[in-house]
Formats: sequence, structure tokens, C-alpha cells
Amino acid sequence: MAGTDFKEPKKGKKSKGKDVAVCGYPLSIFFIVVNEFCERFSYYGMRAVLVLYFKYFLRWDDDMSTSIYHTFVALCYLTPILGAIVADSWLGKFKTIIYLSIVYTLGQVAMAVSAIHDITDTDKDGTPDDMTFHVVMSMVGLFLIALGTGGIKPCVAAFGGDQFSDSQEKQRRTFFSVFYLCINGGSLLSTIITPILRAQECGIHTKQSCYPLAFGVPAALMVVALVVFIVGSGMYYKAEPQGNIMMDVCRCIGFAIKNRYRHRSGRYPKRQHWMDWAEEKYDKLLIAQIKMVLKVLFLYIPLPMFWTLFDQKGSRWTLQATTMDGNFGALVIQPDQMQTVNPILILTLVPIMDSVIYPLIKKCGLNFTPLKRMTVGMFLAALAFVCAALVQVEIDKSLPTFPSASQSQLKLLNMGAEPLKVKLPDNVQLELPPNQASEQYLTFGEEEIIVSVESRVGVTRALFLTKGVRETLLLPANISSEWLLTEDVKAKPQQGNNAVRFINGMLTGVNVSIAGAEPTLLEPEYYSNYSQIKTGITTFTIRSGSESCDYRREFGFGSSYTFLIHSTFKFGPSCHESISAVEDIKPNSVHMALQIPQYFFITAGEVMFSVTGLEFSYSQAPSNMKAVLQAGWLLTVAIGNFIVLIVAELAKIPEQWAEYVLFASLLIAVCFFFSIMAYFYTYMDPAEIEAQFKKNVDDDKDDRALKQKMNFAKDSVESDDEKDENKQTQL
Repeated sequence: MAGTDFKEPKKGKKSKGKDVAVCGYPLSIFFIVVNEFCERFSYYGMRAVLVLYFKYFLRWDDDMSTSIYHTFVALCYLTPILGAIVADSWLGKFKTIIYLSIVYTLGQVAMAVSAIHDITDTDKDGTPDDMTFHVVMSMVGLFLIALGTGGIKPCVAAFGGDQFSDSQEKQRRTFFSVFYLCINGGSLLSTIITPILRAQECGIHTKQSCYPLAFGVPAALMVVALVVFIVGSGMYYKAEPQGNIMMDVCRCIGFAIKNRYRHRSGRYPKRQHWMDWAEEKYDKLLIAQIKMVLKVLFLYIPLPMFWTLFDQKGSRWTLQATTMDGNFGALVIQPDQMQTVNPILILTLVPIMDSVIYPLIKKCGLNFTPLKRMTVGMFLAALAFVCAALVQVEIDKSLPTFPSASQSQLKLLNMGAEPLKVKLPDNVQLELPPNQASEQYLTFGEEEIIVSVESRVGVTRALFLTKGVRETLLLPANISSEWLLTEDVKAKPQQGNNAVRFINGMLTGVNVSIAGAEPTLLEPEYYSNYSQIKTGITTFTIRSGSESCDYRREFGFGSSYTFLIHSTFKFGPSCHESISAVEDIKPNSVHMALQIPQYFFITAGEVMFSVTGLEFSYSQAPSNMKAVLQAGWLLTVAIGNFIVLIVAELAKIPEQWAEYVLFASLLIAVCFFFSIMAYFYTYMDPAEIEAQFKKNVDDDKDDRALKQKMNFAKDSVESDDEKDENKQTQL
């Protein structure tokens, strides 16, 4: 490849070293593109597993996990305003990217450290003993990440654009296309890879879900992004800070408000627009530009509600997926991997919309304006949440009913080889076949109940139940022996795992183990603790001395089983027939594929709302006010996430499907008001308005100059007359 040296593309730039052209592009932009890909991988990879980290590692409930998640996302969209001001007014883009990338990297490392449970797991049971350390570390890490990713967000793309000269407009457009492709590529790959890393098990003393690895890989990618960006330092063109237009806009608006307040008395004449009160101090062109921007920002008022719904795909929808079946045959999808549907659909729908849908609508003679597209996009997002509500209704039907705080639930298990007749309060009678359990849990409001069991002999005993707990009554082969009450799981197993335990019905002890784990000694007529088993086929090995028996079972997602080793169990080829499976909690039966329609509608809404919204905003704003509109757009995203926080913490809606319906209803209402605002909006051409305004200003200047010339000529004539009069007087 031949290389040529570039001259400085713009005045006022400081060049450090020489830039080389590769295929007509500055070599420096390749470092910027790689940096952006790694940074987006780091951000979206960490964010993909974040809500599950809150729920399953920090042990927060769904509402708390959702609230903190959306607070973090909101901060990520507030800090870009700060980053833009720092870059344009103080440090410049290059130094801002370097310094905040270091902060960003430290935040990712802090998140990886916060997820290491062995640091505070002094009793080595797999659960951190000092959760405060992990919470503080994770919150510090998230704050640094929000500061870093938000701060560099407005700088990297603009810094890449600075590397091109004015004669390279075509290359600059191609760069931005590749740049945004890297954003979606990094997002897509990270949301596939990091959930797989999270699903692994790691640890020093005990094996747990590998959140340190899921956060560690994004941290490593952020280090790579920083190093790559620094390596290209000698090739960059670095612009000096020129001041930030947002500060000028804020000062001008502040002065107009203050000046209007000072002249609020009726004796002062009214002005056409309240911004006209800034004319005493600021240029009329700047005031006219701000008026155009404010007209667009007024349309932004209803927009946060769209982002309220859109960003829940990373929180509520991910939590919804944990209660679903992710088995797609040859492929098993993790709950947090369902988010990959969004970037895949974006890469598919954007060209389809631009090349097929919009031209087809235009050929039908319909005036599908940008504001109409945004309205349809909001409606599609509301439709997505209606789909989510319908899916949630189906999930709720499949969930077991657990006891309330004032109730107890009981299941009975016959460990003997003879059938039993059981009599319970309220004349409830059951017949238990040999080595079988009652089909359902029985619910009781009393703490003490009387249970009568009849076999060859009759036995009646009083049982004391625990409120808010599910229990199983173990009835031994010799009904006159001791009865045992075992505490069962009272919630769906976490992360789609399956809770499994064994009960030994024999009079001799056995060892039970699974591959890669230490065997558990199972005492005669006793039960084991629960073990967490992942989806798929698992083989259990039962040993006694030199004899062994392999028992294979395929598990789905989120089930709970009790396996009873019969009292008549014997080792041999058919030993597995002497093991009974009691299903305490059914596996997830609603398939994750049912989430695809809601992802389709939310992504179609995003394409029509977000892409069109940015295009519309930029077309309606003056050339030097793009940054102001970008800041306003990001602010709507932040406010939308704060709305989720408010609803999650204050509304406390008991049914999740009802919350989805509430959000859909709110967005439809907002969509109605936005359509009215759009109907009365008049499209404008800022370039034409600015040109006309400048022409008027130039005409005013010409008029003033002409008047000055005429006054000067008049003064000259009067001066000549005075001289003649003086001469005549002297004569």
C-alpha cells in the first residue's frame, strides 16, 4: 500500500506527527474504529448481565434491580453533556477521551472485582459474608463507567470526523457508516458472549455463576480500546478547544429570562418572542437560531415515555426471560441473550425500511412525514408492551402458587412398598401408592394439624407446620417409625437452574454424586440438601461399597424435583427403575420464542422513532446547533429511565402484566398528544432562514452605511457654505 502525507485539513488545528493515507483514508481513523468497537463491546457486554448480577449476586428483588439498572442507564445519558462541555471548552477531544477512558477502565475493573464472591466468603459456602463490600464496589464501578462512557460518547465520533480534510467528504461519510456499524457489531457480539461467560461456573473455594469473568472480559476490552487509541496518538489531528455552543445557548436563554423578569411591568412594550429580550446583549442571528432550536425541543417533551418502555428490554424483559424455556433444540438461549434479537433486527430492519417500506408508502401517495413516522414508532413500542403483558399472563398461569405469610403448604411422600390411606383436617382423604407422593401441595391456615395414616396398622399424630413454608411429610416404610418434615423450595430456582434432592428410603446409607462434584452421604431414611442442576441431561451416580448405579435425567428450566430411592432398591442393570421422581415445581413451560414479537415491535418502533427523530431534529436545526439538539435528545433518554425508576419504586404494582399494560397505556396517551403537536408543527429550512436573516442584516448594514455617507456629504456641503459666509464677512 502506498502512503502519502496529509496536510492539516483545517486551520487552527495542531498536528502531532504525520498522518498516512491508506486507500484514501487517514490511517488514524482505523485506530478510532477499533477503539469504538472495543468500547461498545465493553459497555453492552457489562450491561447485558447487569440486572441478573443485581438479582442473583447482590440478592436484590426485581424492583430494586430494575431501579438501579435504570438509574445507571440514565446517568450514562446525562454525562455526555458534561463530556461535550469539557472537550469543547477545556481539554479538547483527544485529552477528554484519554482521561475519561482511564476512568471508564477503572470502573470496569471495579465491577469485575465486586463480583468475586471468594473475597468475603470466609465460611466458603459460596455466598459472600460481607455484602456491603460488593455493593459499594459495584456502585463505585457503575458511577465511573457512567462518567466514562457518557463523557467520551460525544467526542469519539466527532474526533474521527476531524481527521478528514474538507476535500474528503465522501470518505468522511463512509467512516461514519463504518463507525455506527462497529457500534452495532460490538453490541451484538457482546450480548451473545458475556451471557455465555456468566453461565459458566468459577470460584476458588466454591463454584458459582462466573460474573467476574462476565465483567472481566469487558474490562479487558476497555483496556484494549484505551491502548489502541493511545498507540495512534502520533497520527491524530487534534483541534484546540473552541468553546461550547451549549454554554452560549444557556447564557443567552438565561439572560432573556432574567431581562424579561426585570421588565415585567406593564409600562414596558411587549416583544414578539420572549427570546427577543436578549437583544440588548446577544447577536440577533444567535437569538434566531435559538428560537429554531426551542421549536424542536418543544416537540421533545413527550419523547421520554418512548425510552421508558424501550430500555426495559434490558431489565424487565430479561427478568421475564428467566421464567421461560430457552431450549431451541440444538441451541439453548440464556435469558440475557434474548437481547441480541434487538441489534440483529436493527441491522435487518434499517435497510428494509429505507429501501422498501418508505418508498412503497411514498408510491401509494401517502405523505409519511418524519413526525408521522415517530408517532407510528411510539405506537409500535406500546404494542410491544401489550405483547409482553400477554406473555406474562401465560407465564403466570404456569407458575406454582406459593403459601402466603399466614399459610402453610404440605405434601406427603410414601416411602414404603405398601399403599397408604391418609386422613387430614376438613375431611380430606388421600390414597398414596407405594413410593409415590401426593400430586399437589395442600394449603393449611393452622399451625397444628392432625394426620391419620392407615396401612396394616393405624397411626395418628399431630404435626406443627411453619407459616409461609412448603414442607414434605416423609412417611417411612414402617409407619410406626419417626415421621420427618422437610422444608421444600418456596420459589422458582434462580437463573433457570433446577433444584434437586434425594431421599434414601432404604435402611442402609448410600453415596450420591454427579460428575465433577464430591459425593454426598445419604443416611438411611433421610434426605439430602438441594443441589442446583443446569438444563440438559444429568447423570447421578449412587454408590454403596463397590456397587454403583447410574441414573440419568433430562432437566428443563426452573424446576424442582425430589428423587426417592425405594426401600426395595437393588443395584443392577435395571436399578434406575427403583428411583421415583417427584415433581415439586414444574419446569418453565412458556417458550422464550414468545418474546420475539415484542422484540420485533420495539425494534421496529426504535427504527421509526429514534433514527427518524435524529434525522428530523438535525434537518430542523441550524448548522451550529446540532450539539444542542444532541444534548436534548440524550436528555430525553435519561428522563425516560428515571420514569421507570419512579414507577418501579412508587407504583408497586403486584402483577407484572398490569405494569406492562400501564406503560403501554401511558405511551399511547403520550402518542395521542404528540400527534396533535406534530399536526400543528410547521416544517422549516434553517439554512434558508439563516441566509435570509443574514441578508436582512447585511441590508441593514448597507442602509446604515448609505445613511452615514449621505450625512457625511450633507456635512461637507454645510461646511463649504459656512466657509463661503466667513469669506464674505471677512471681505
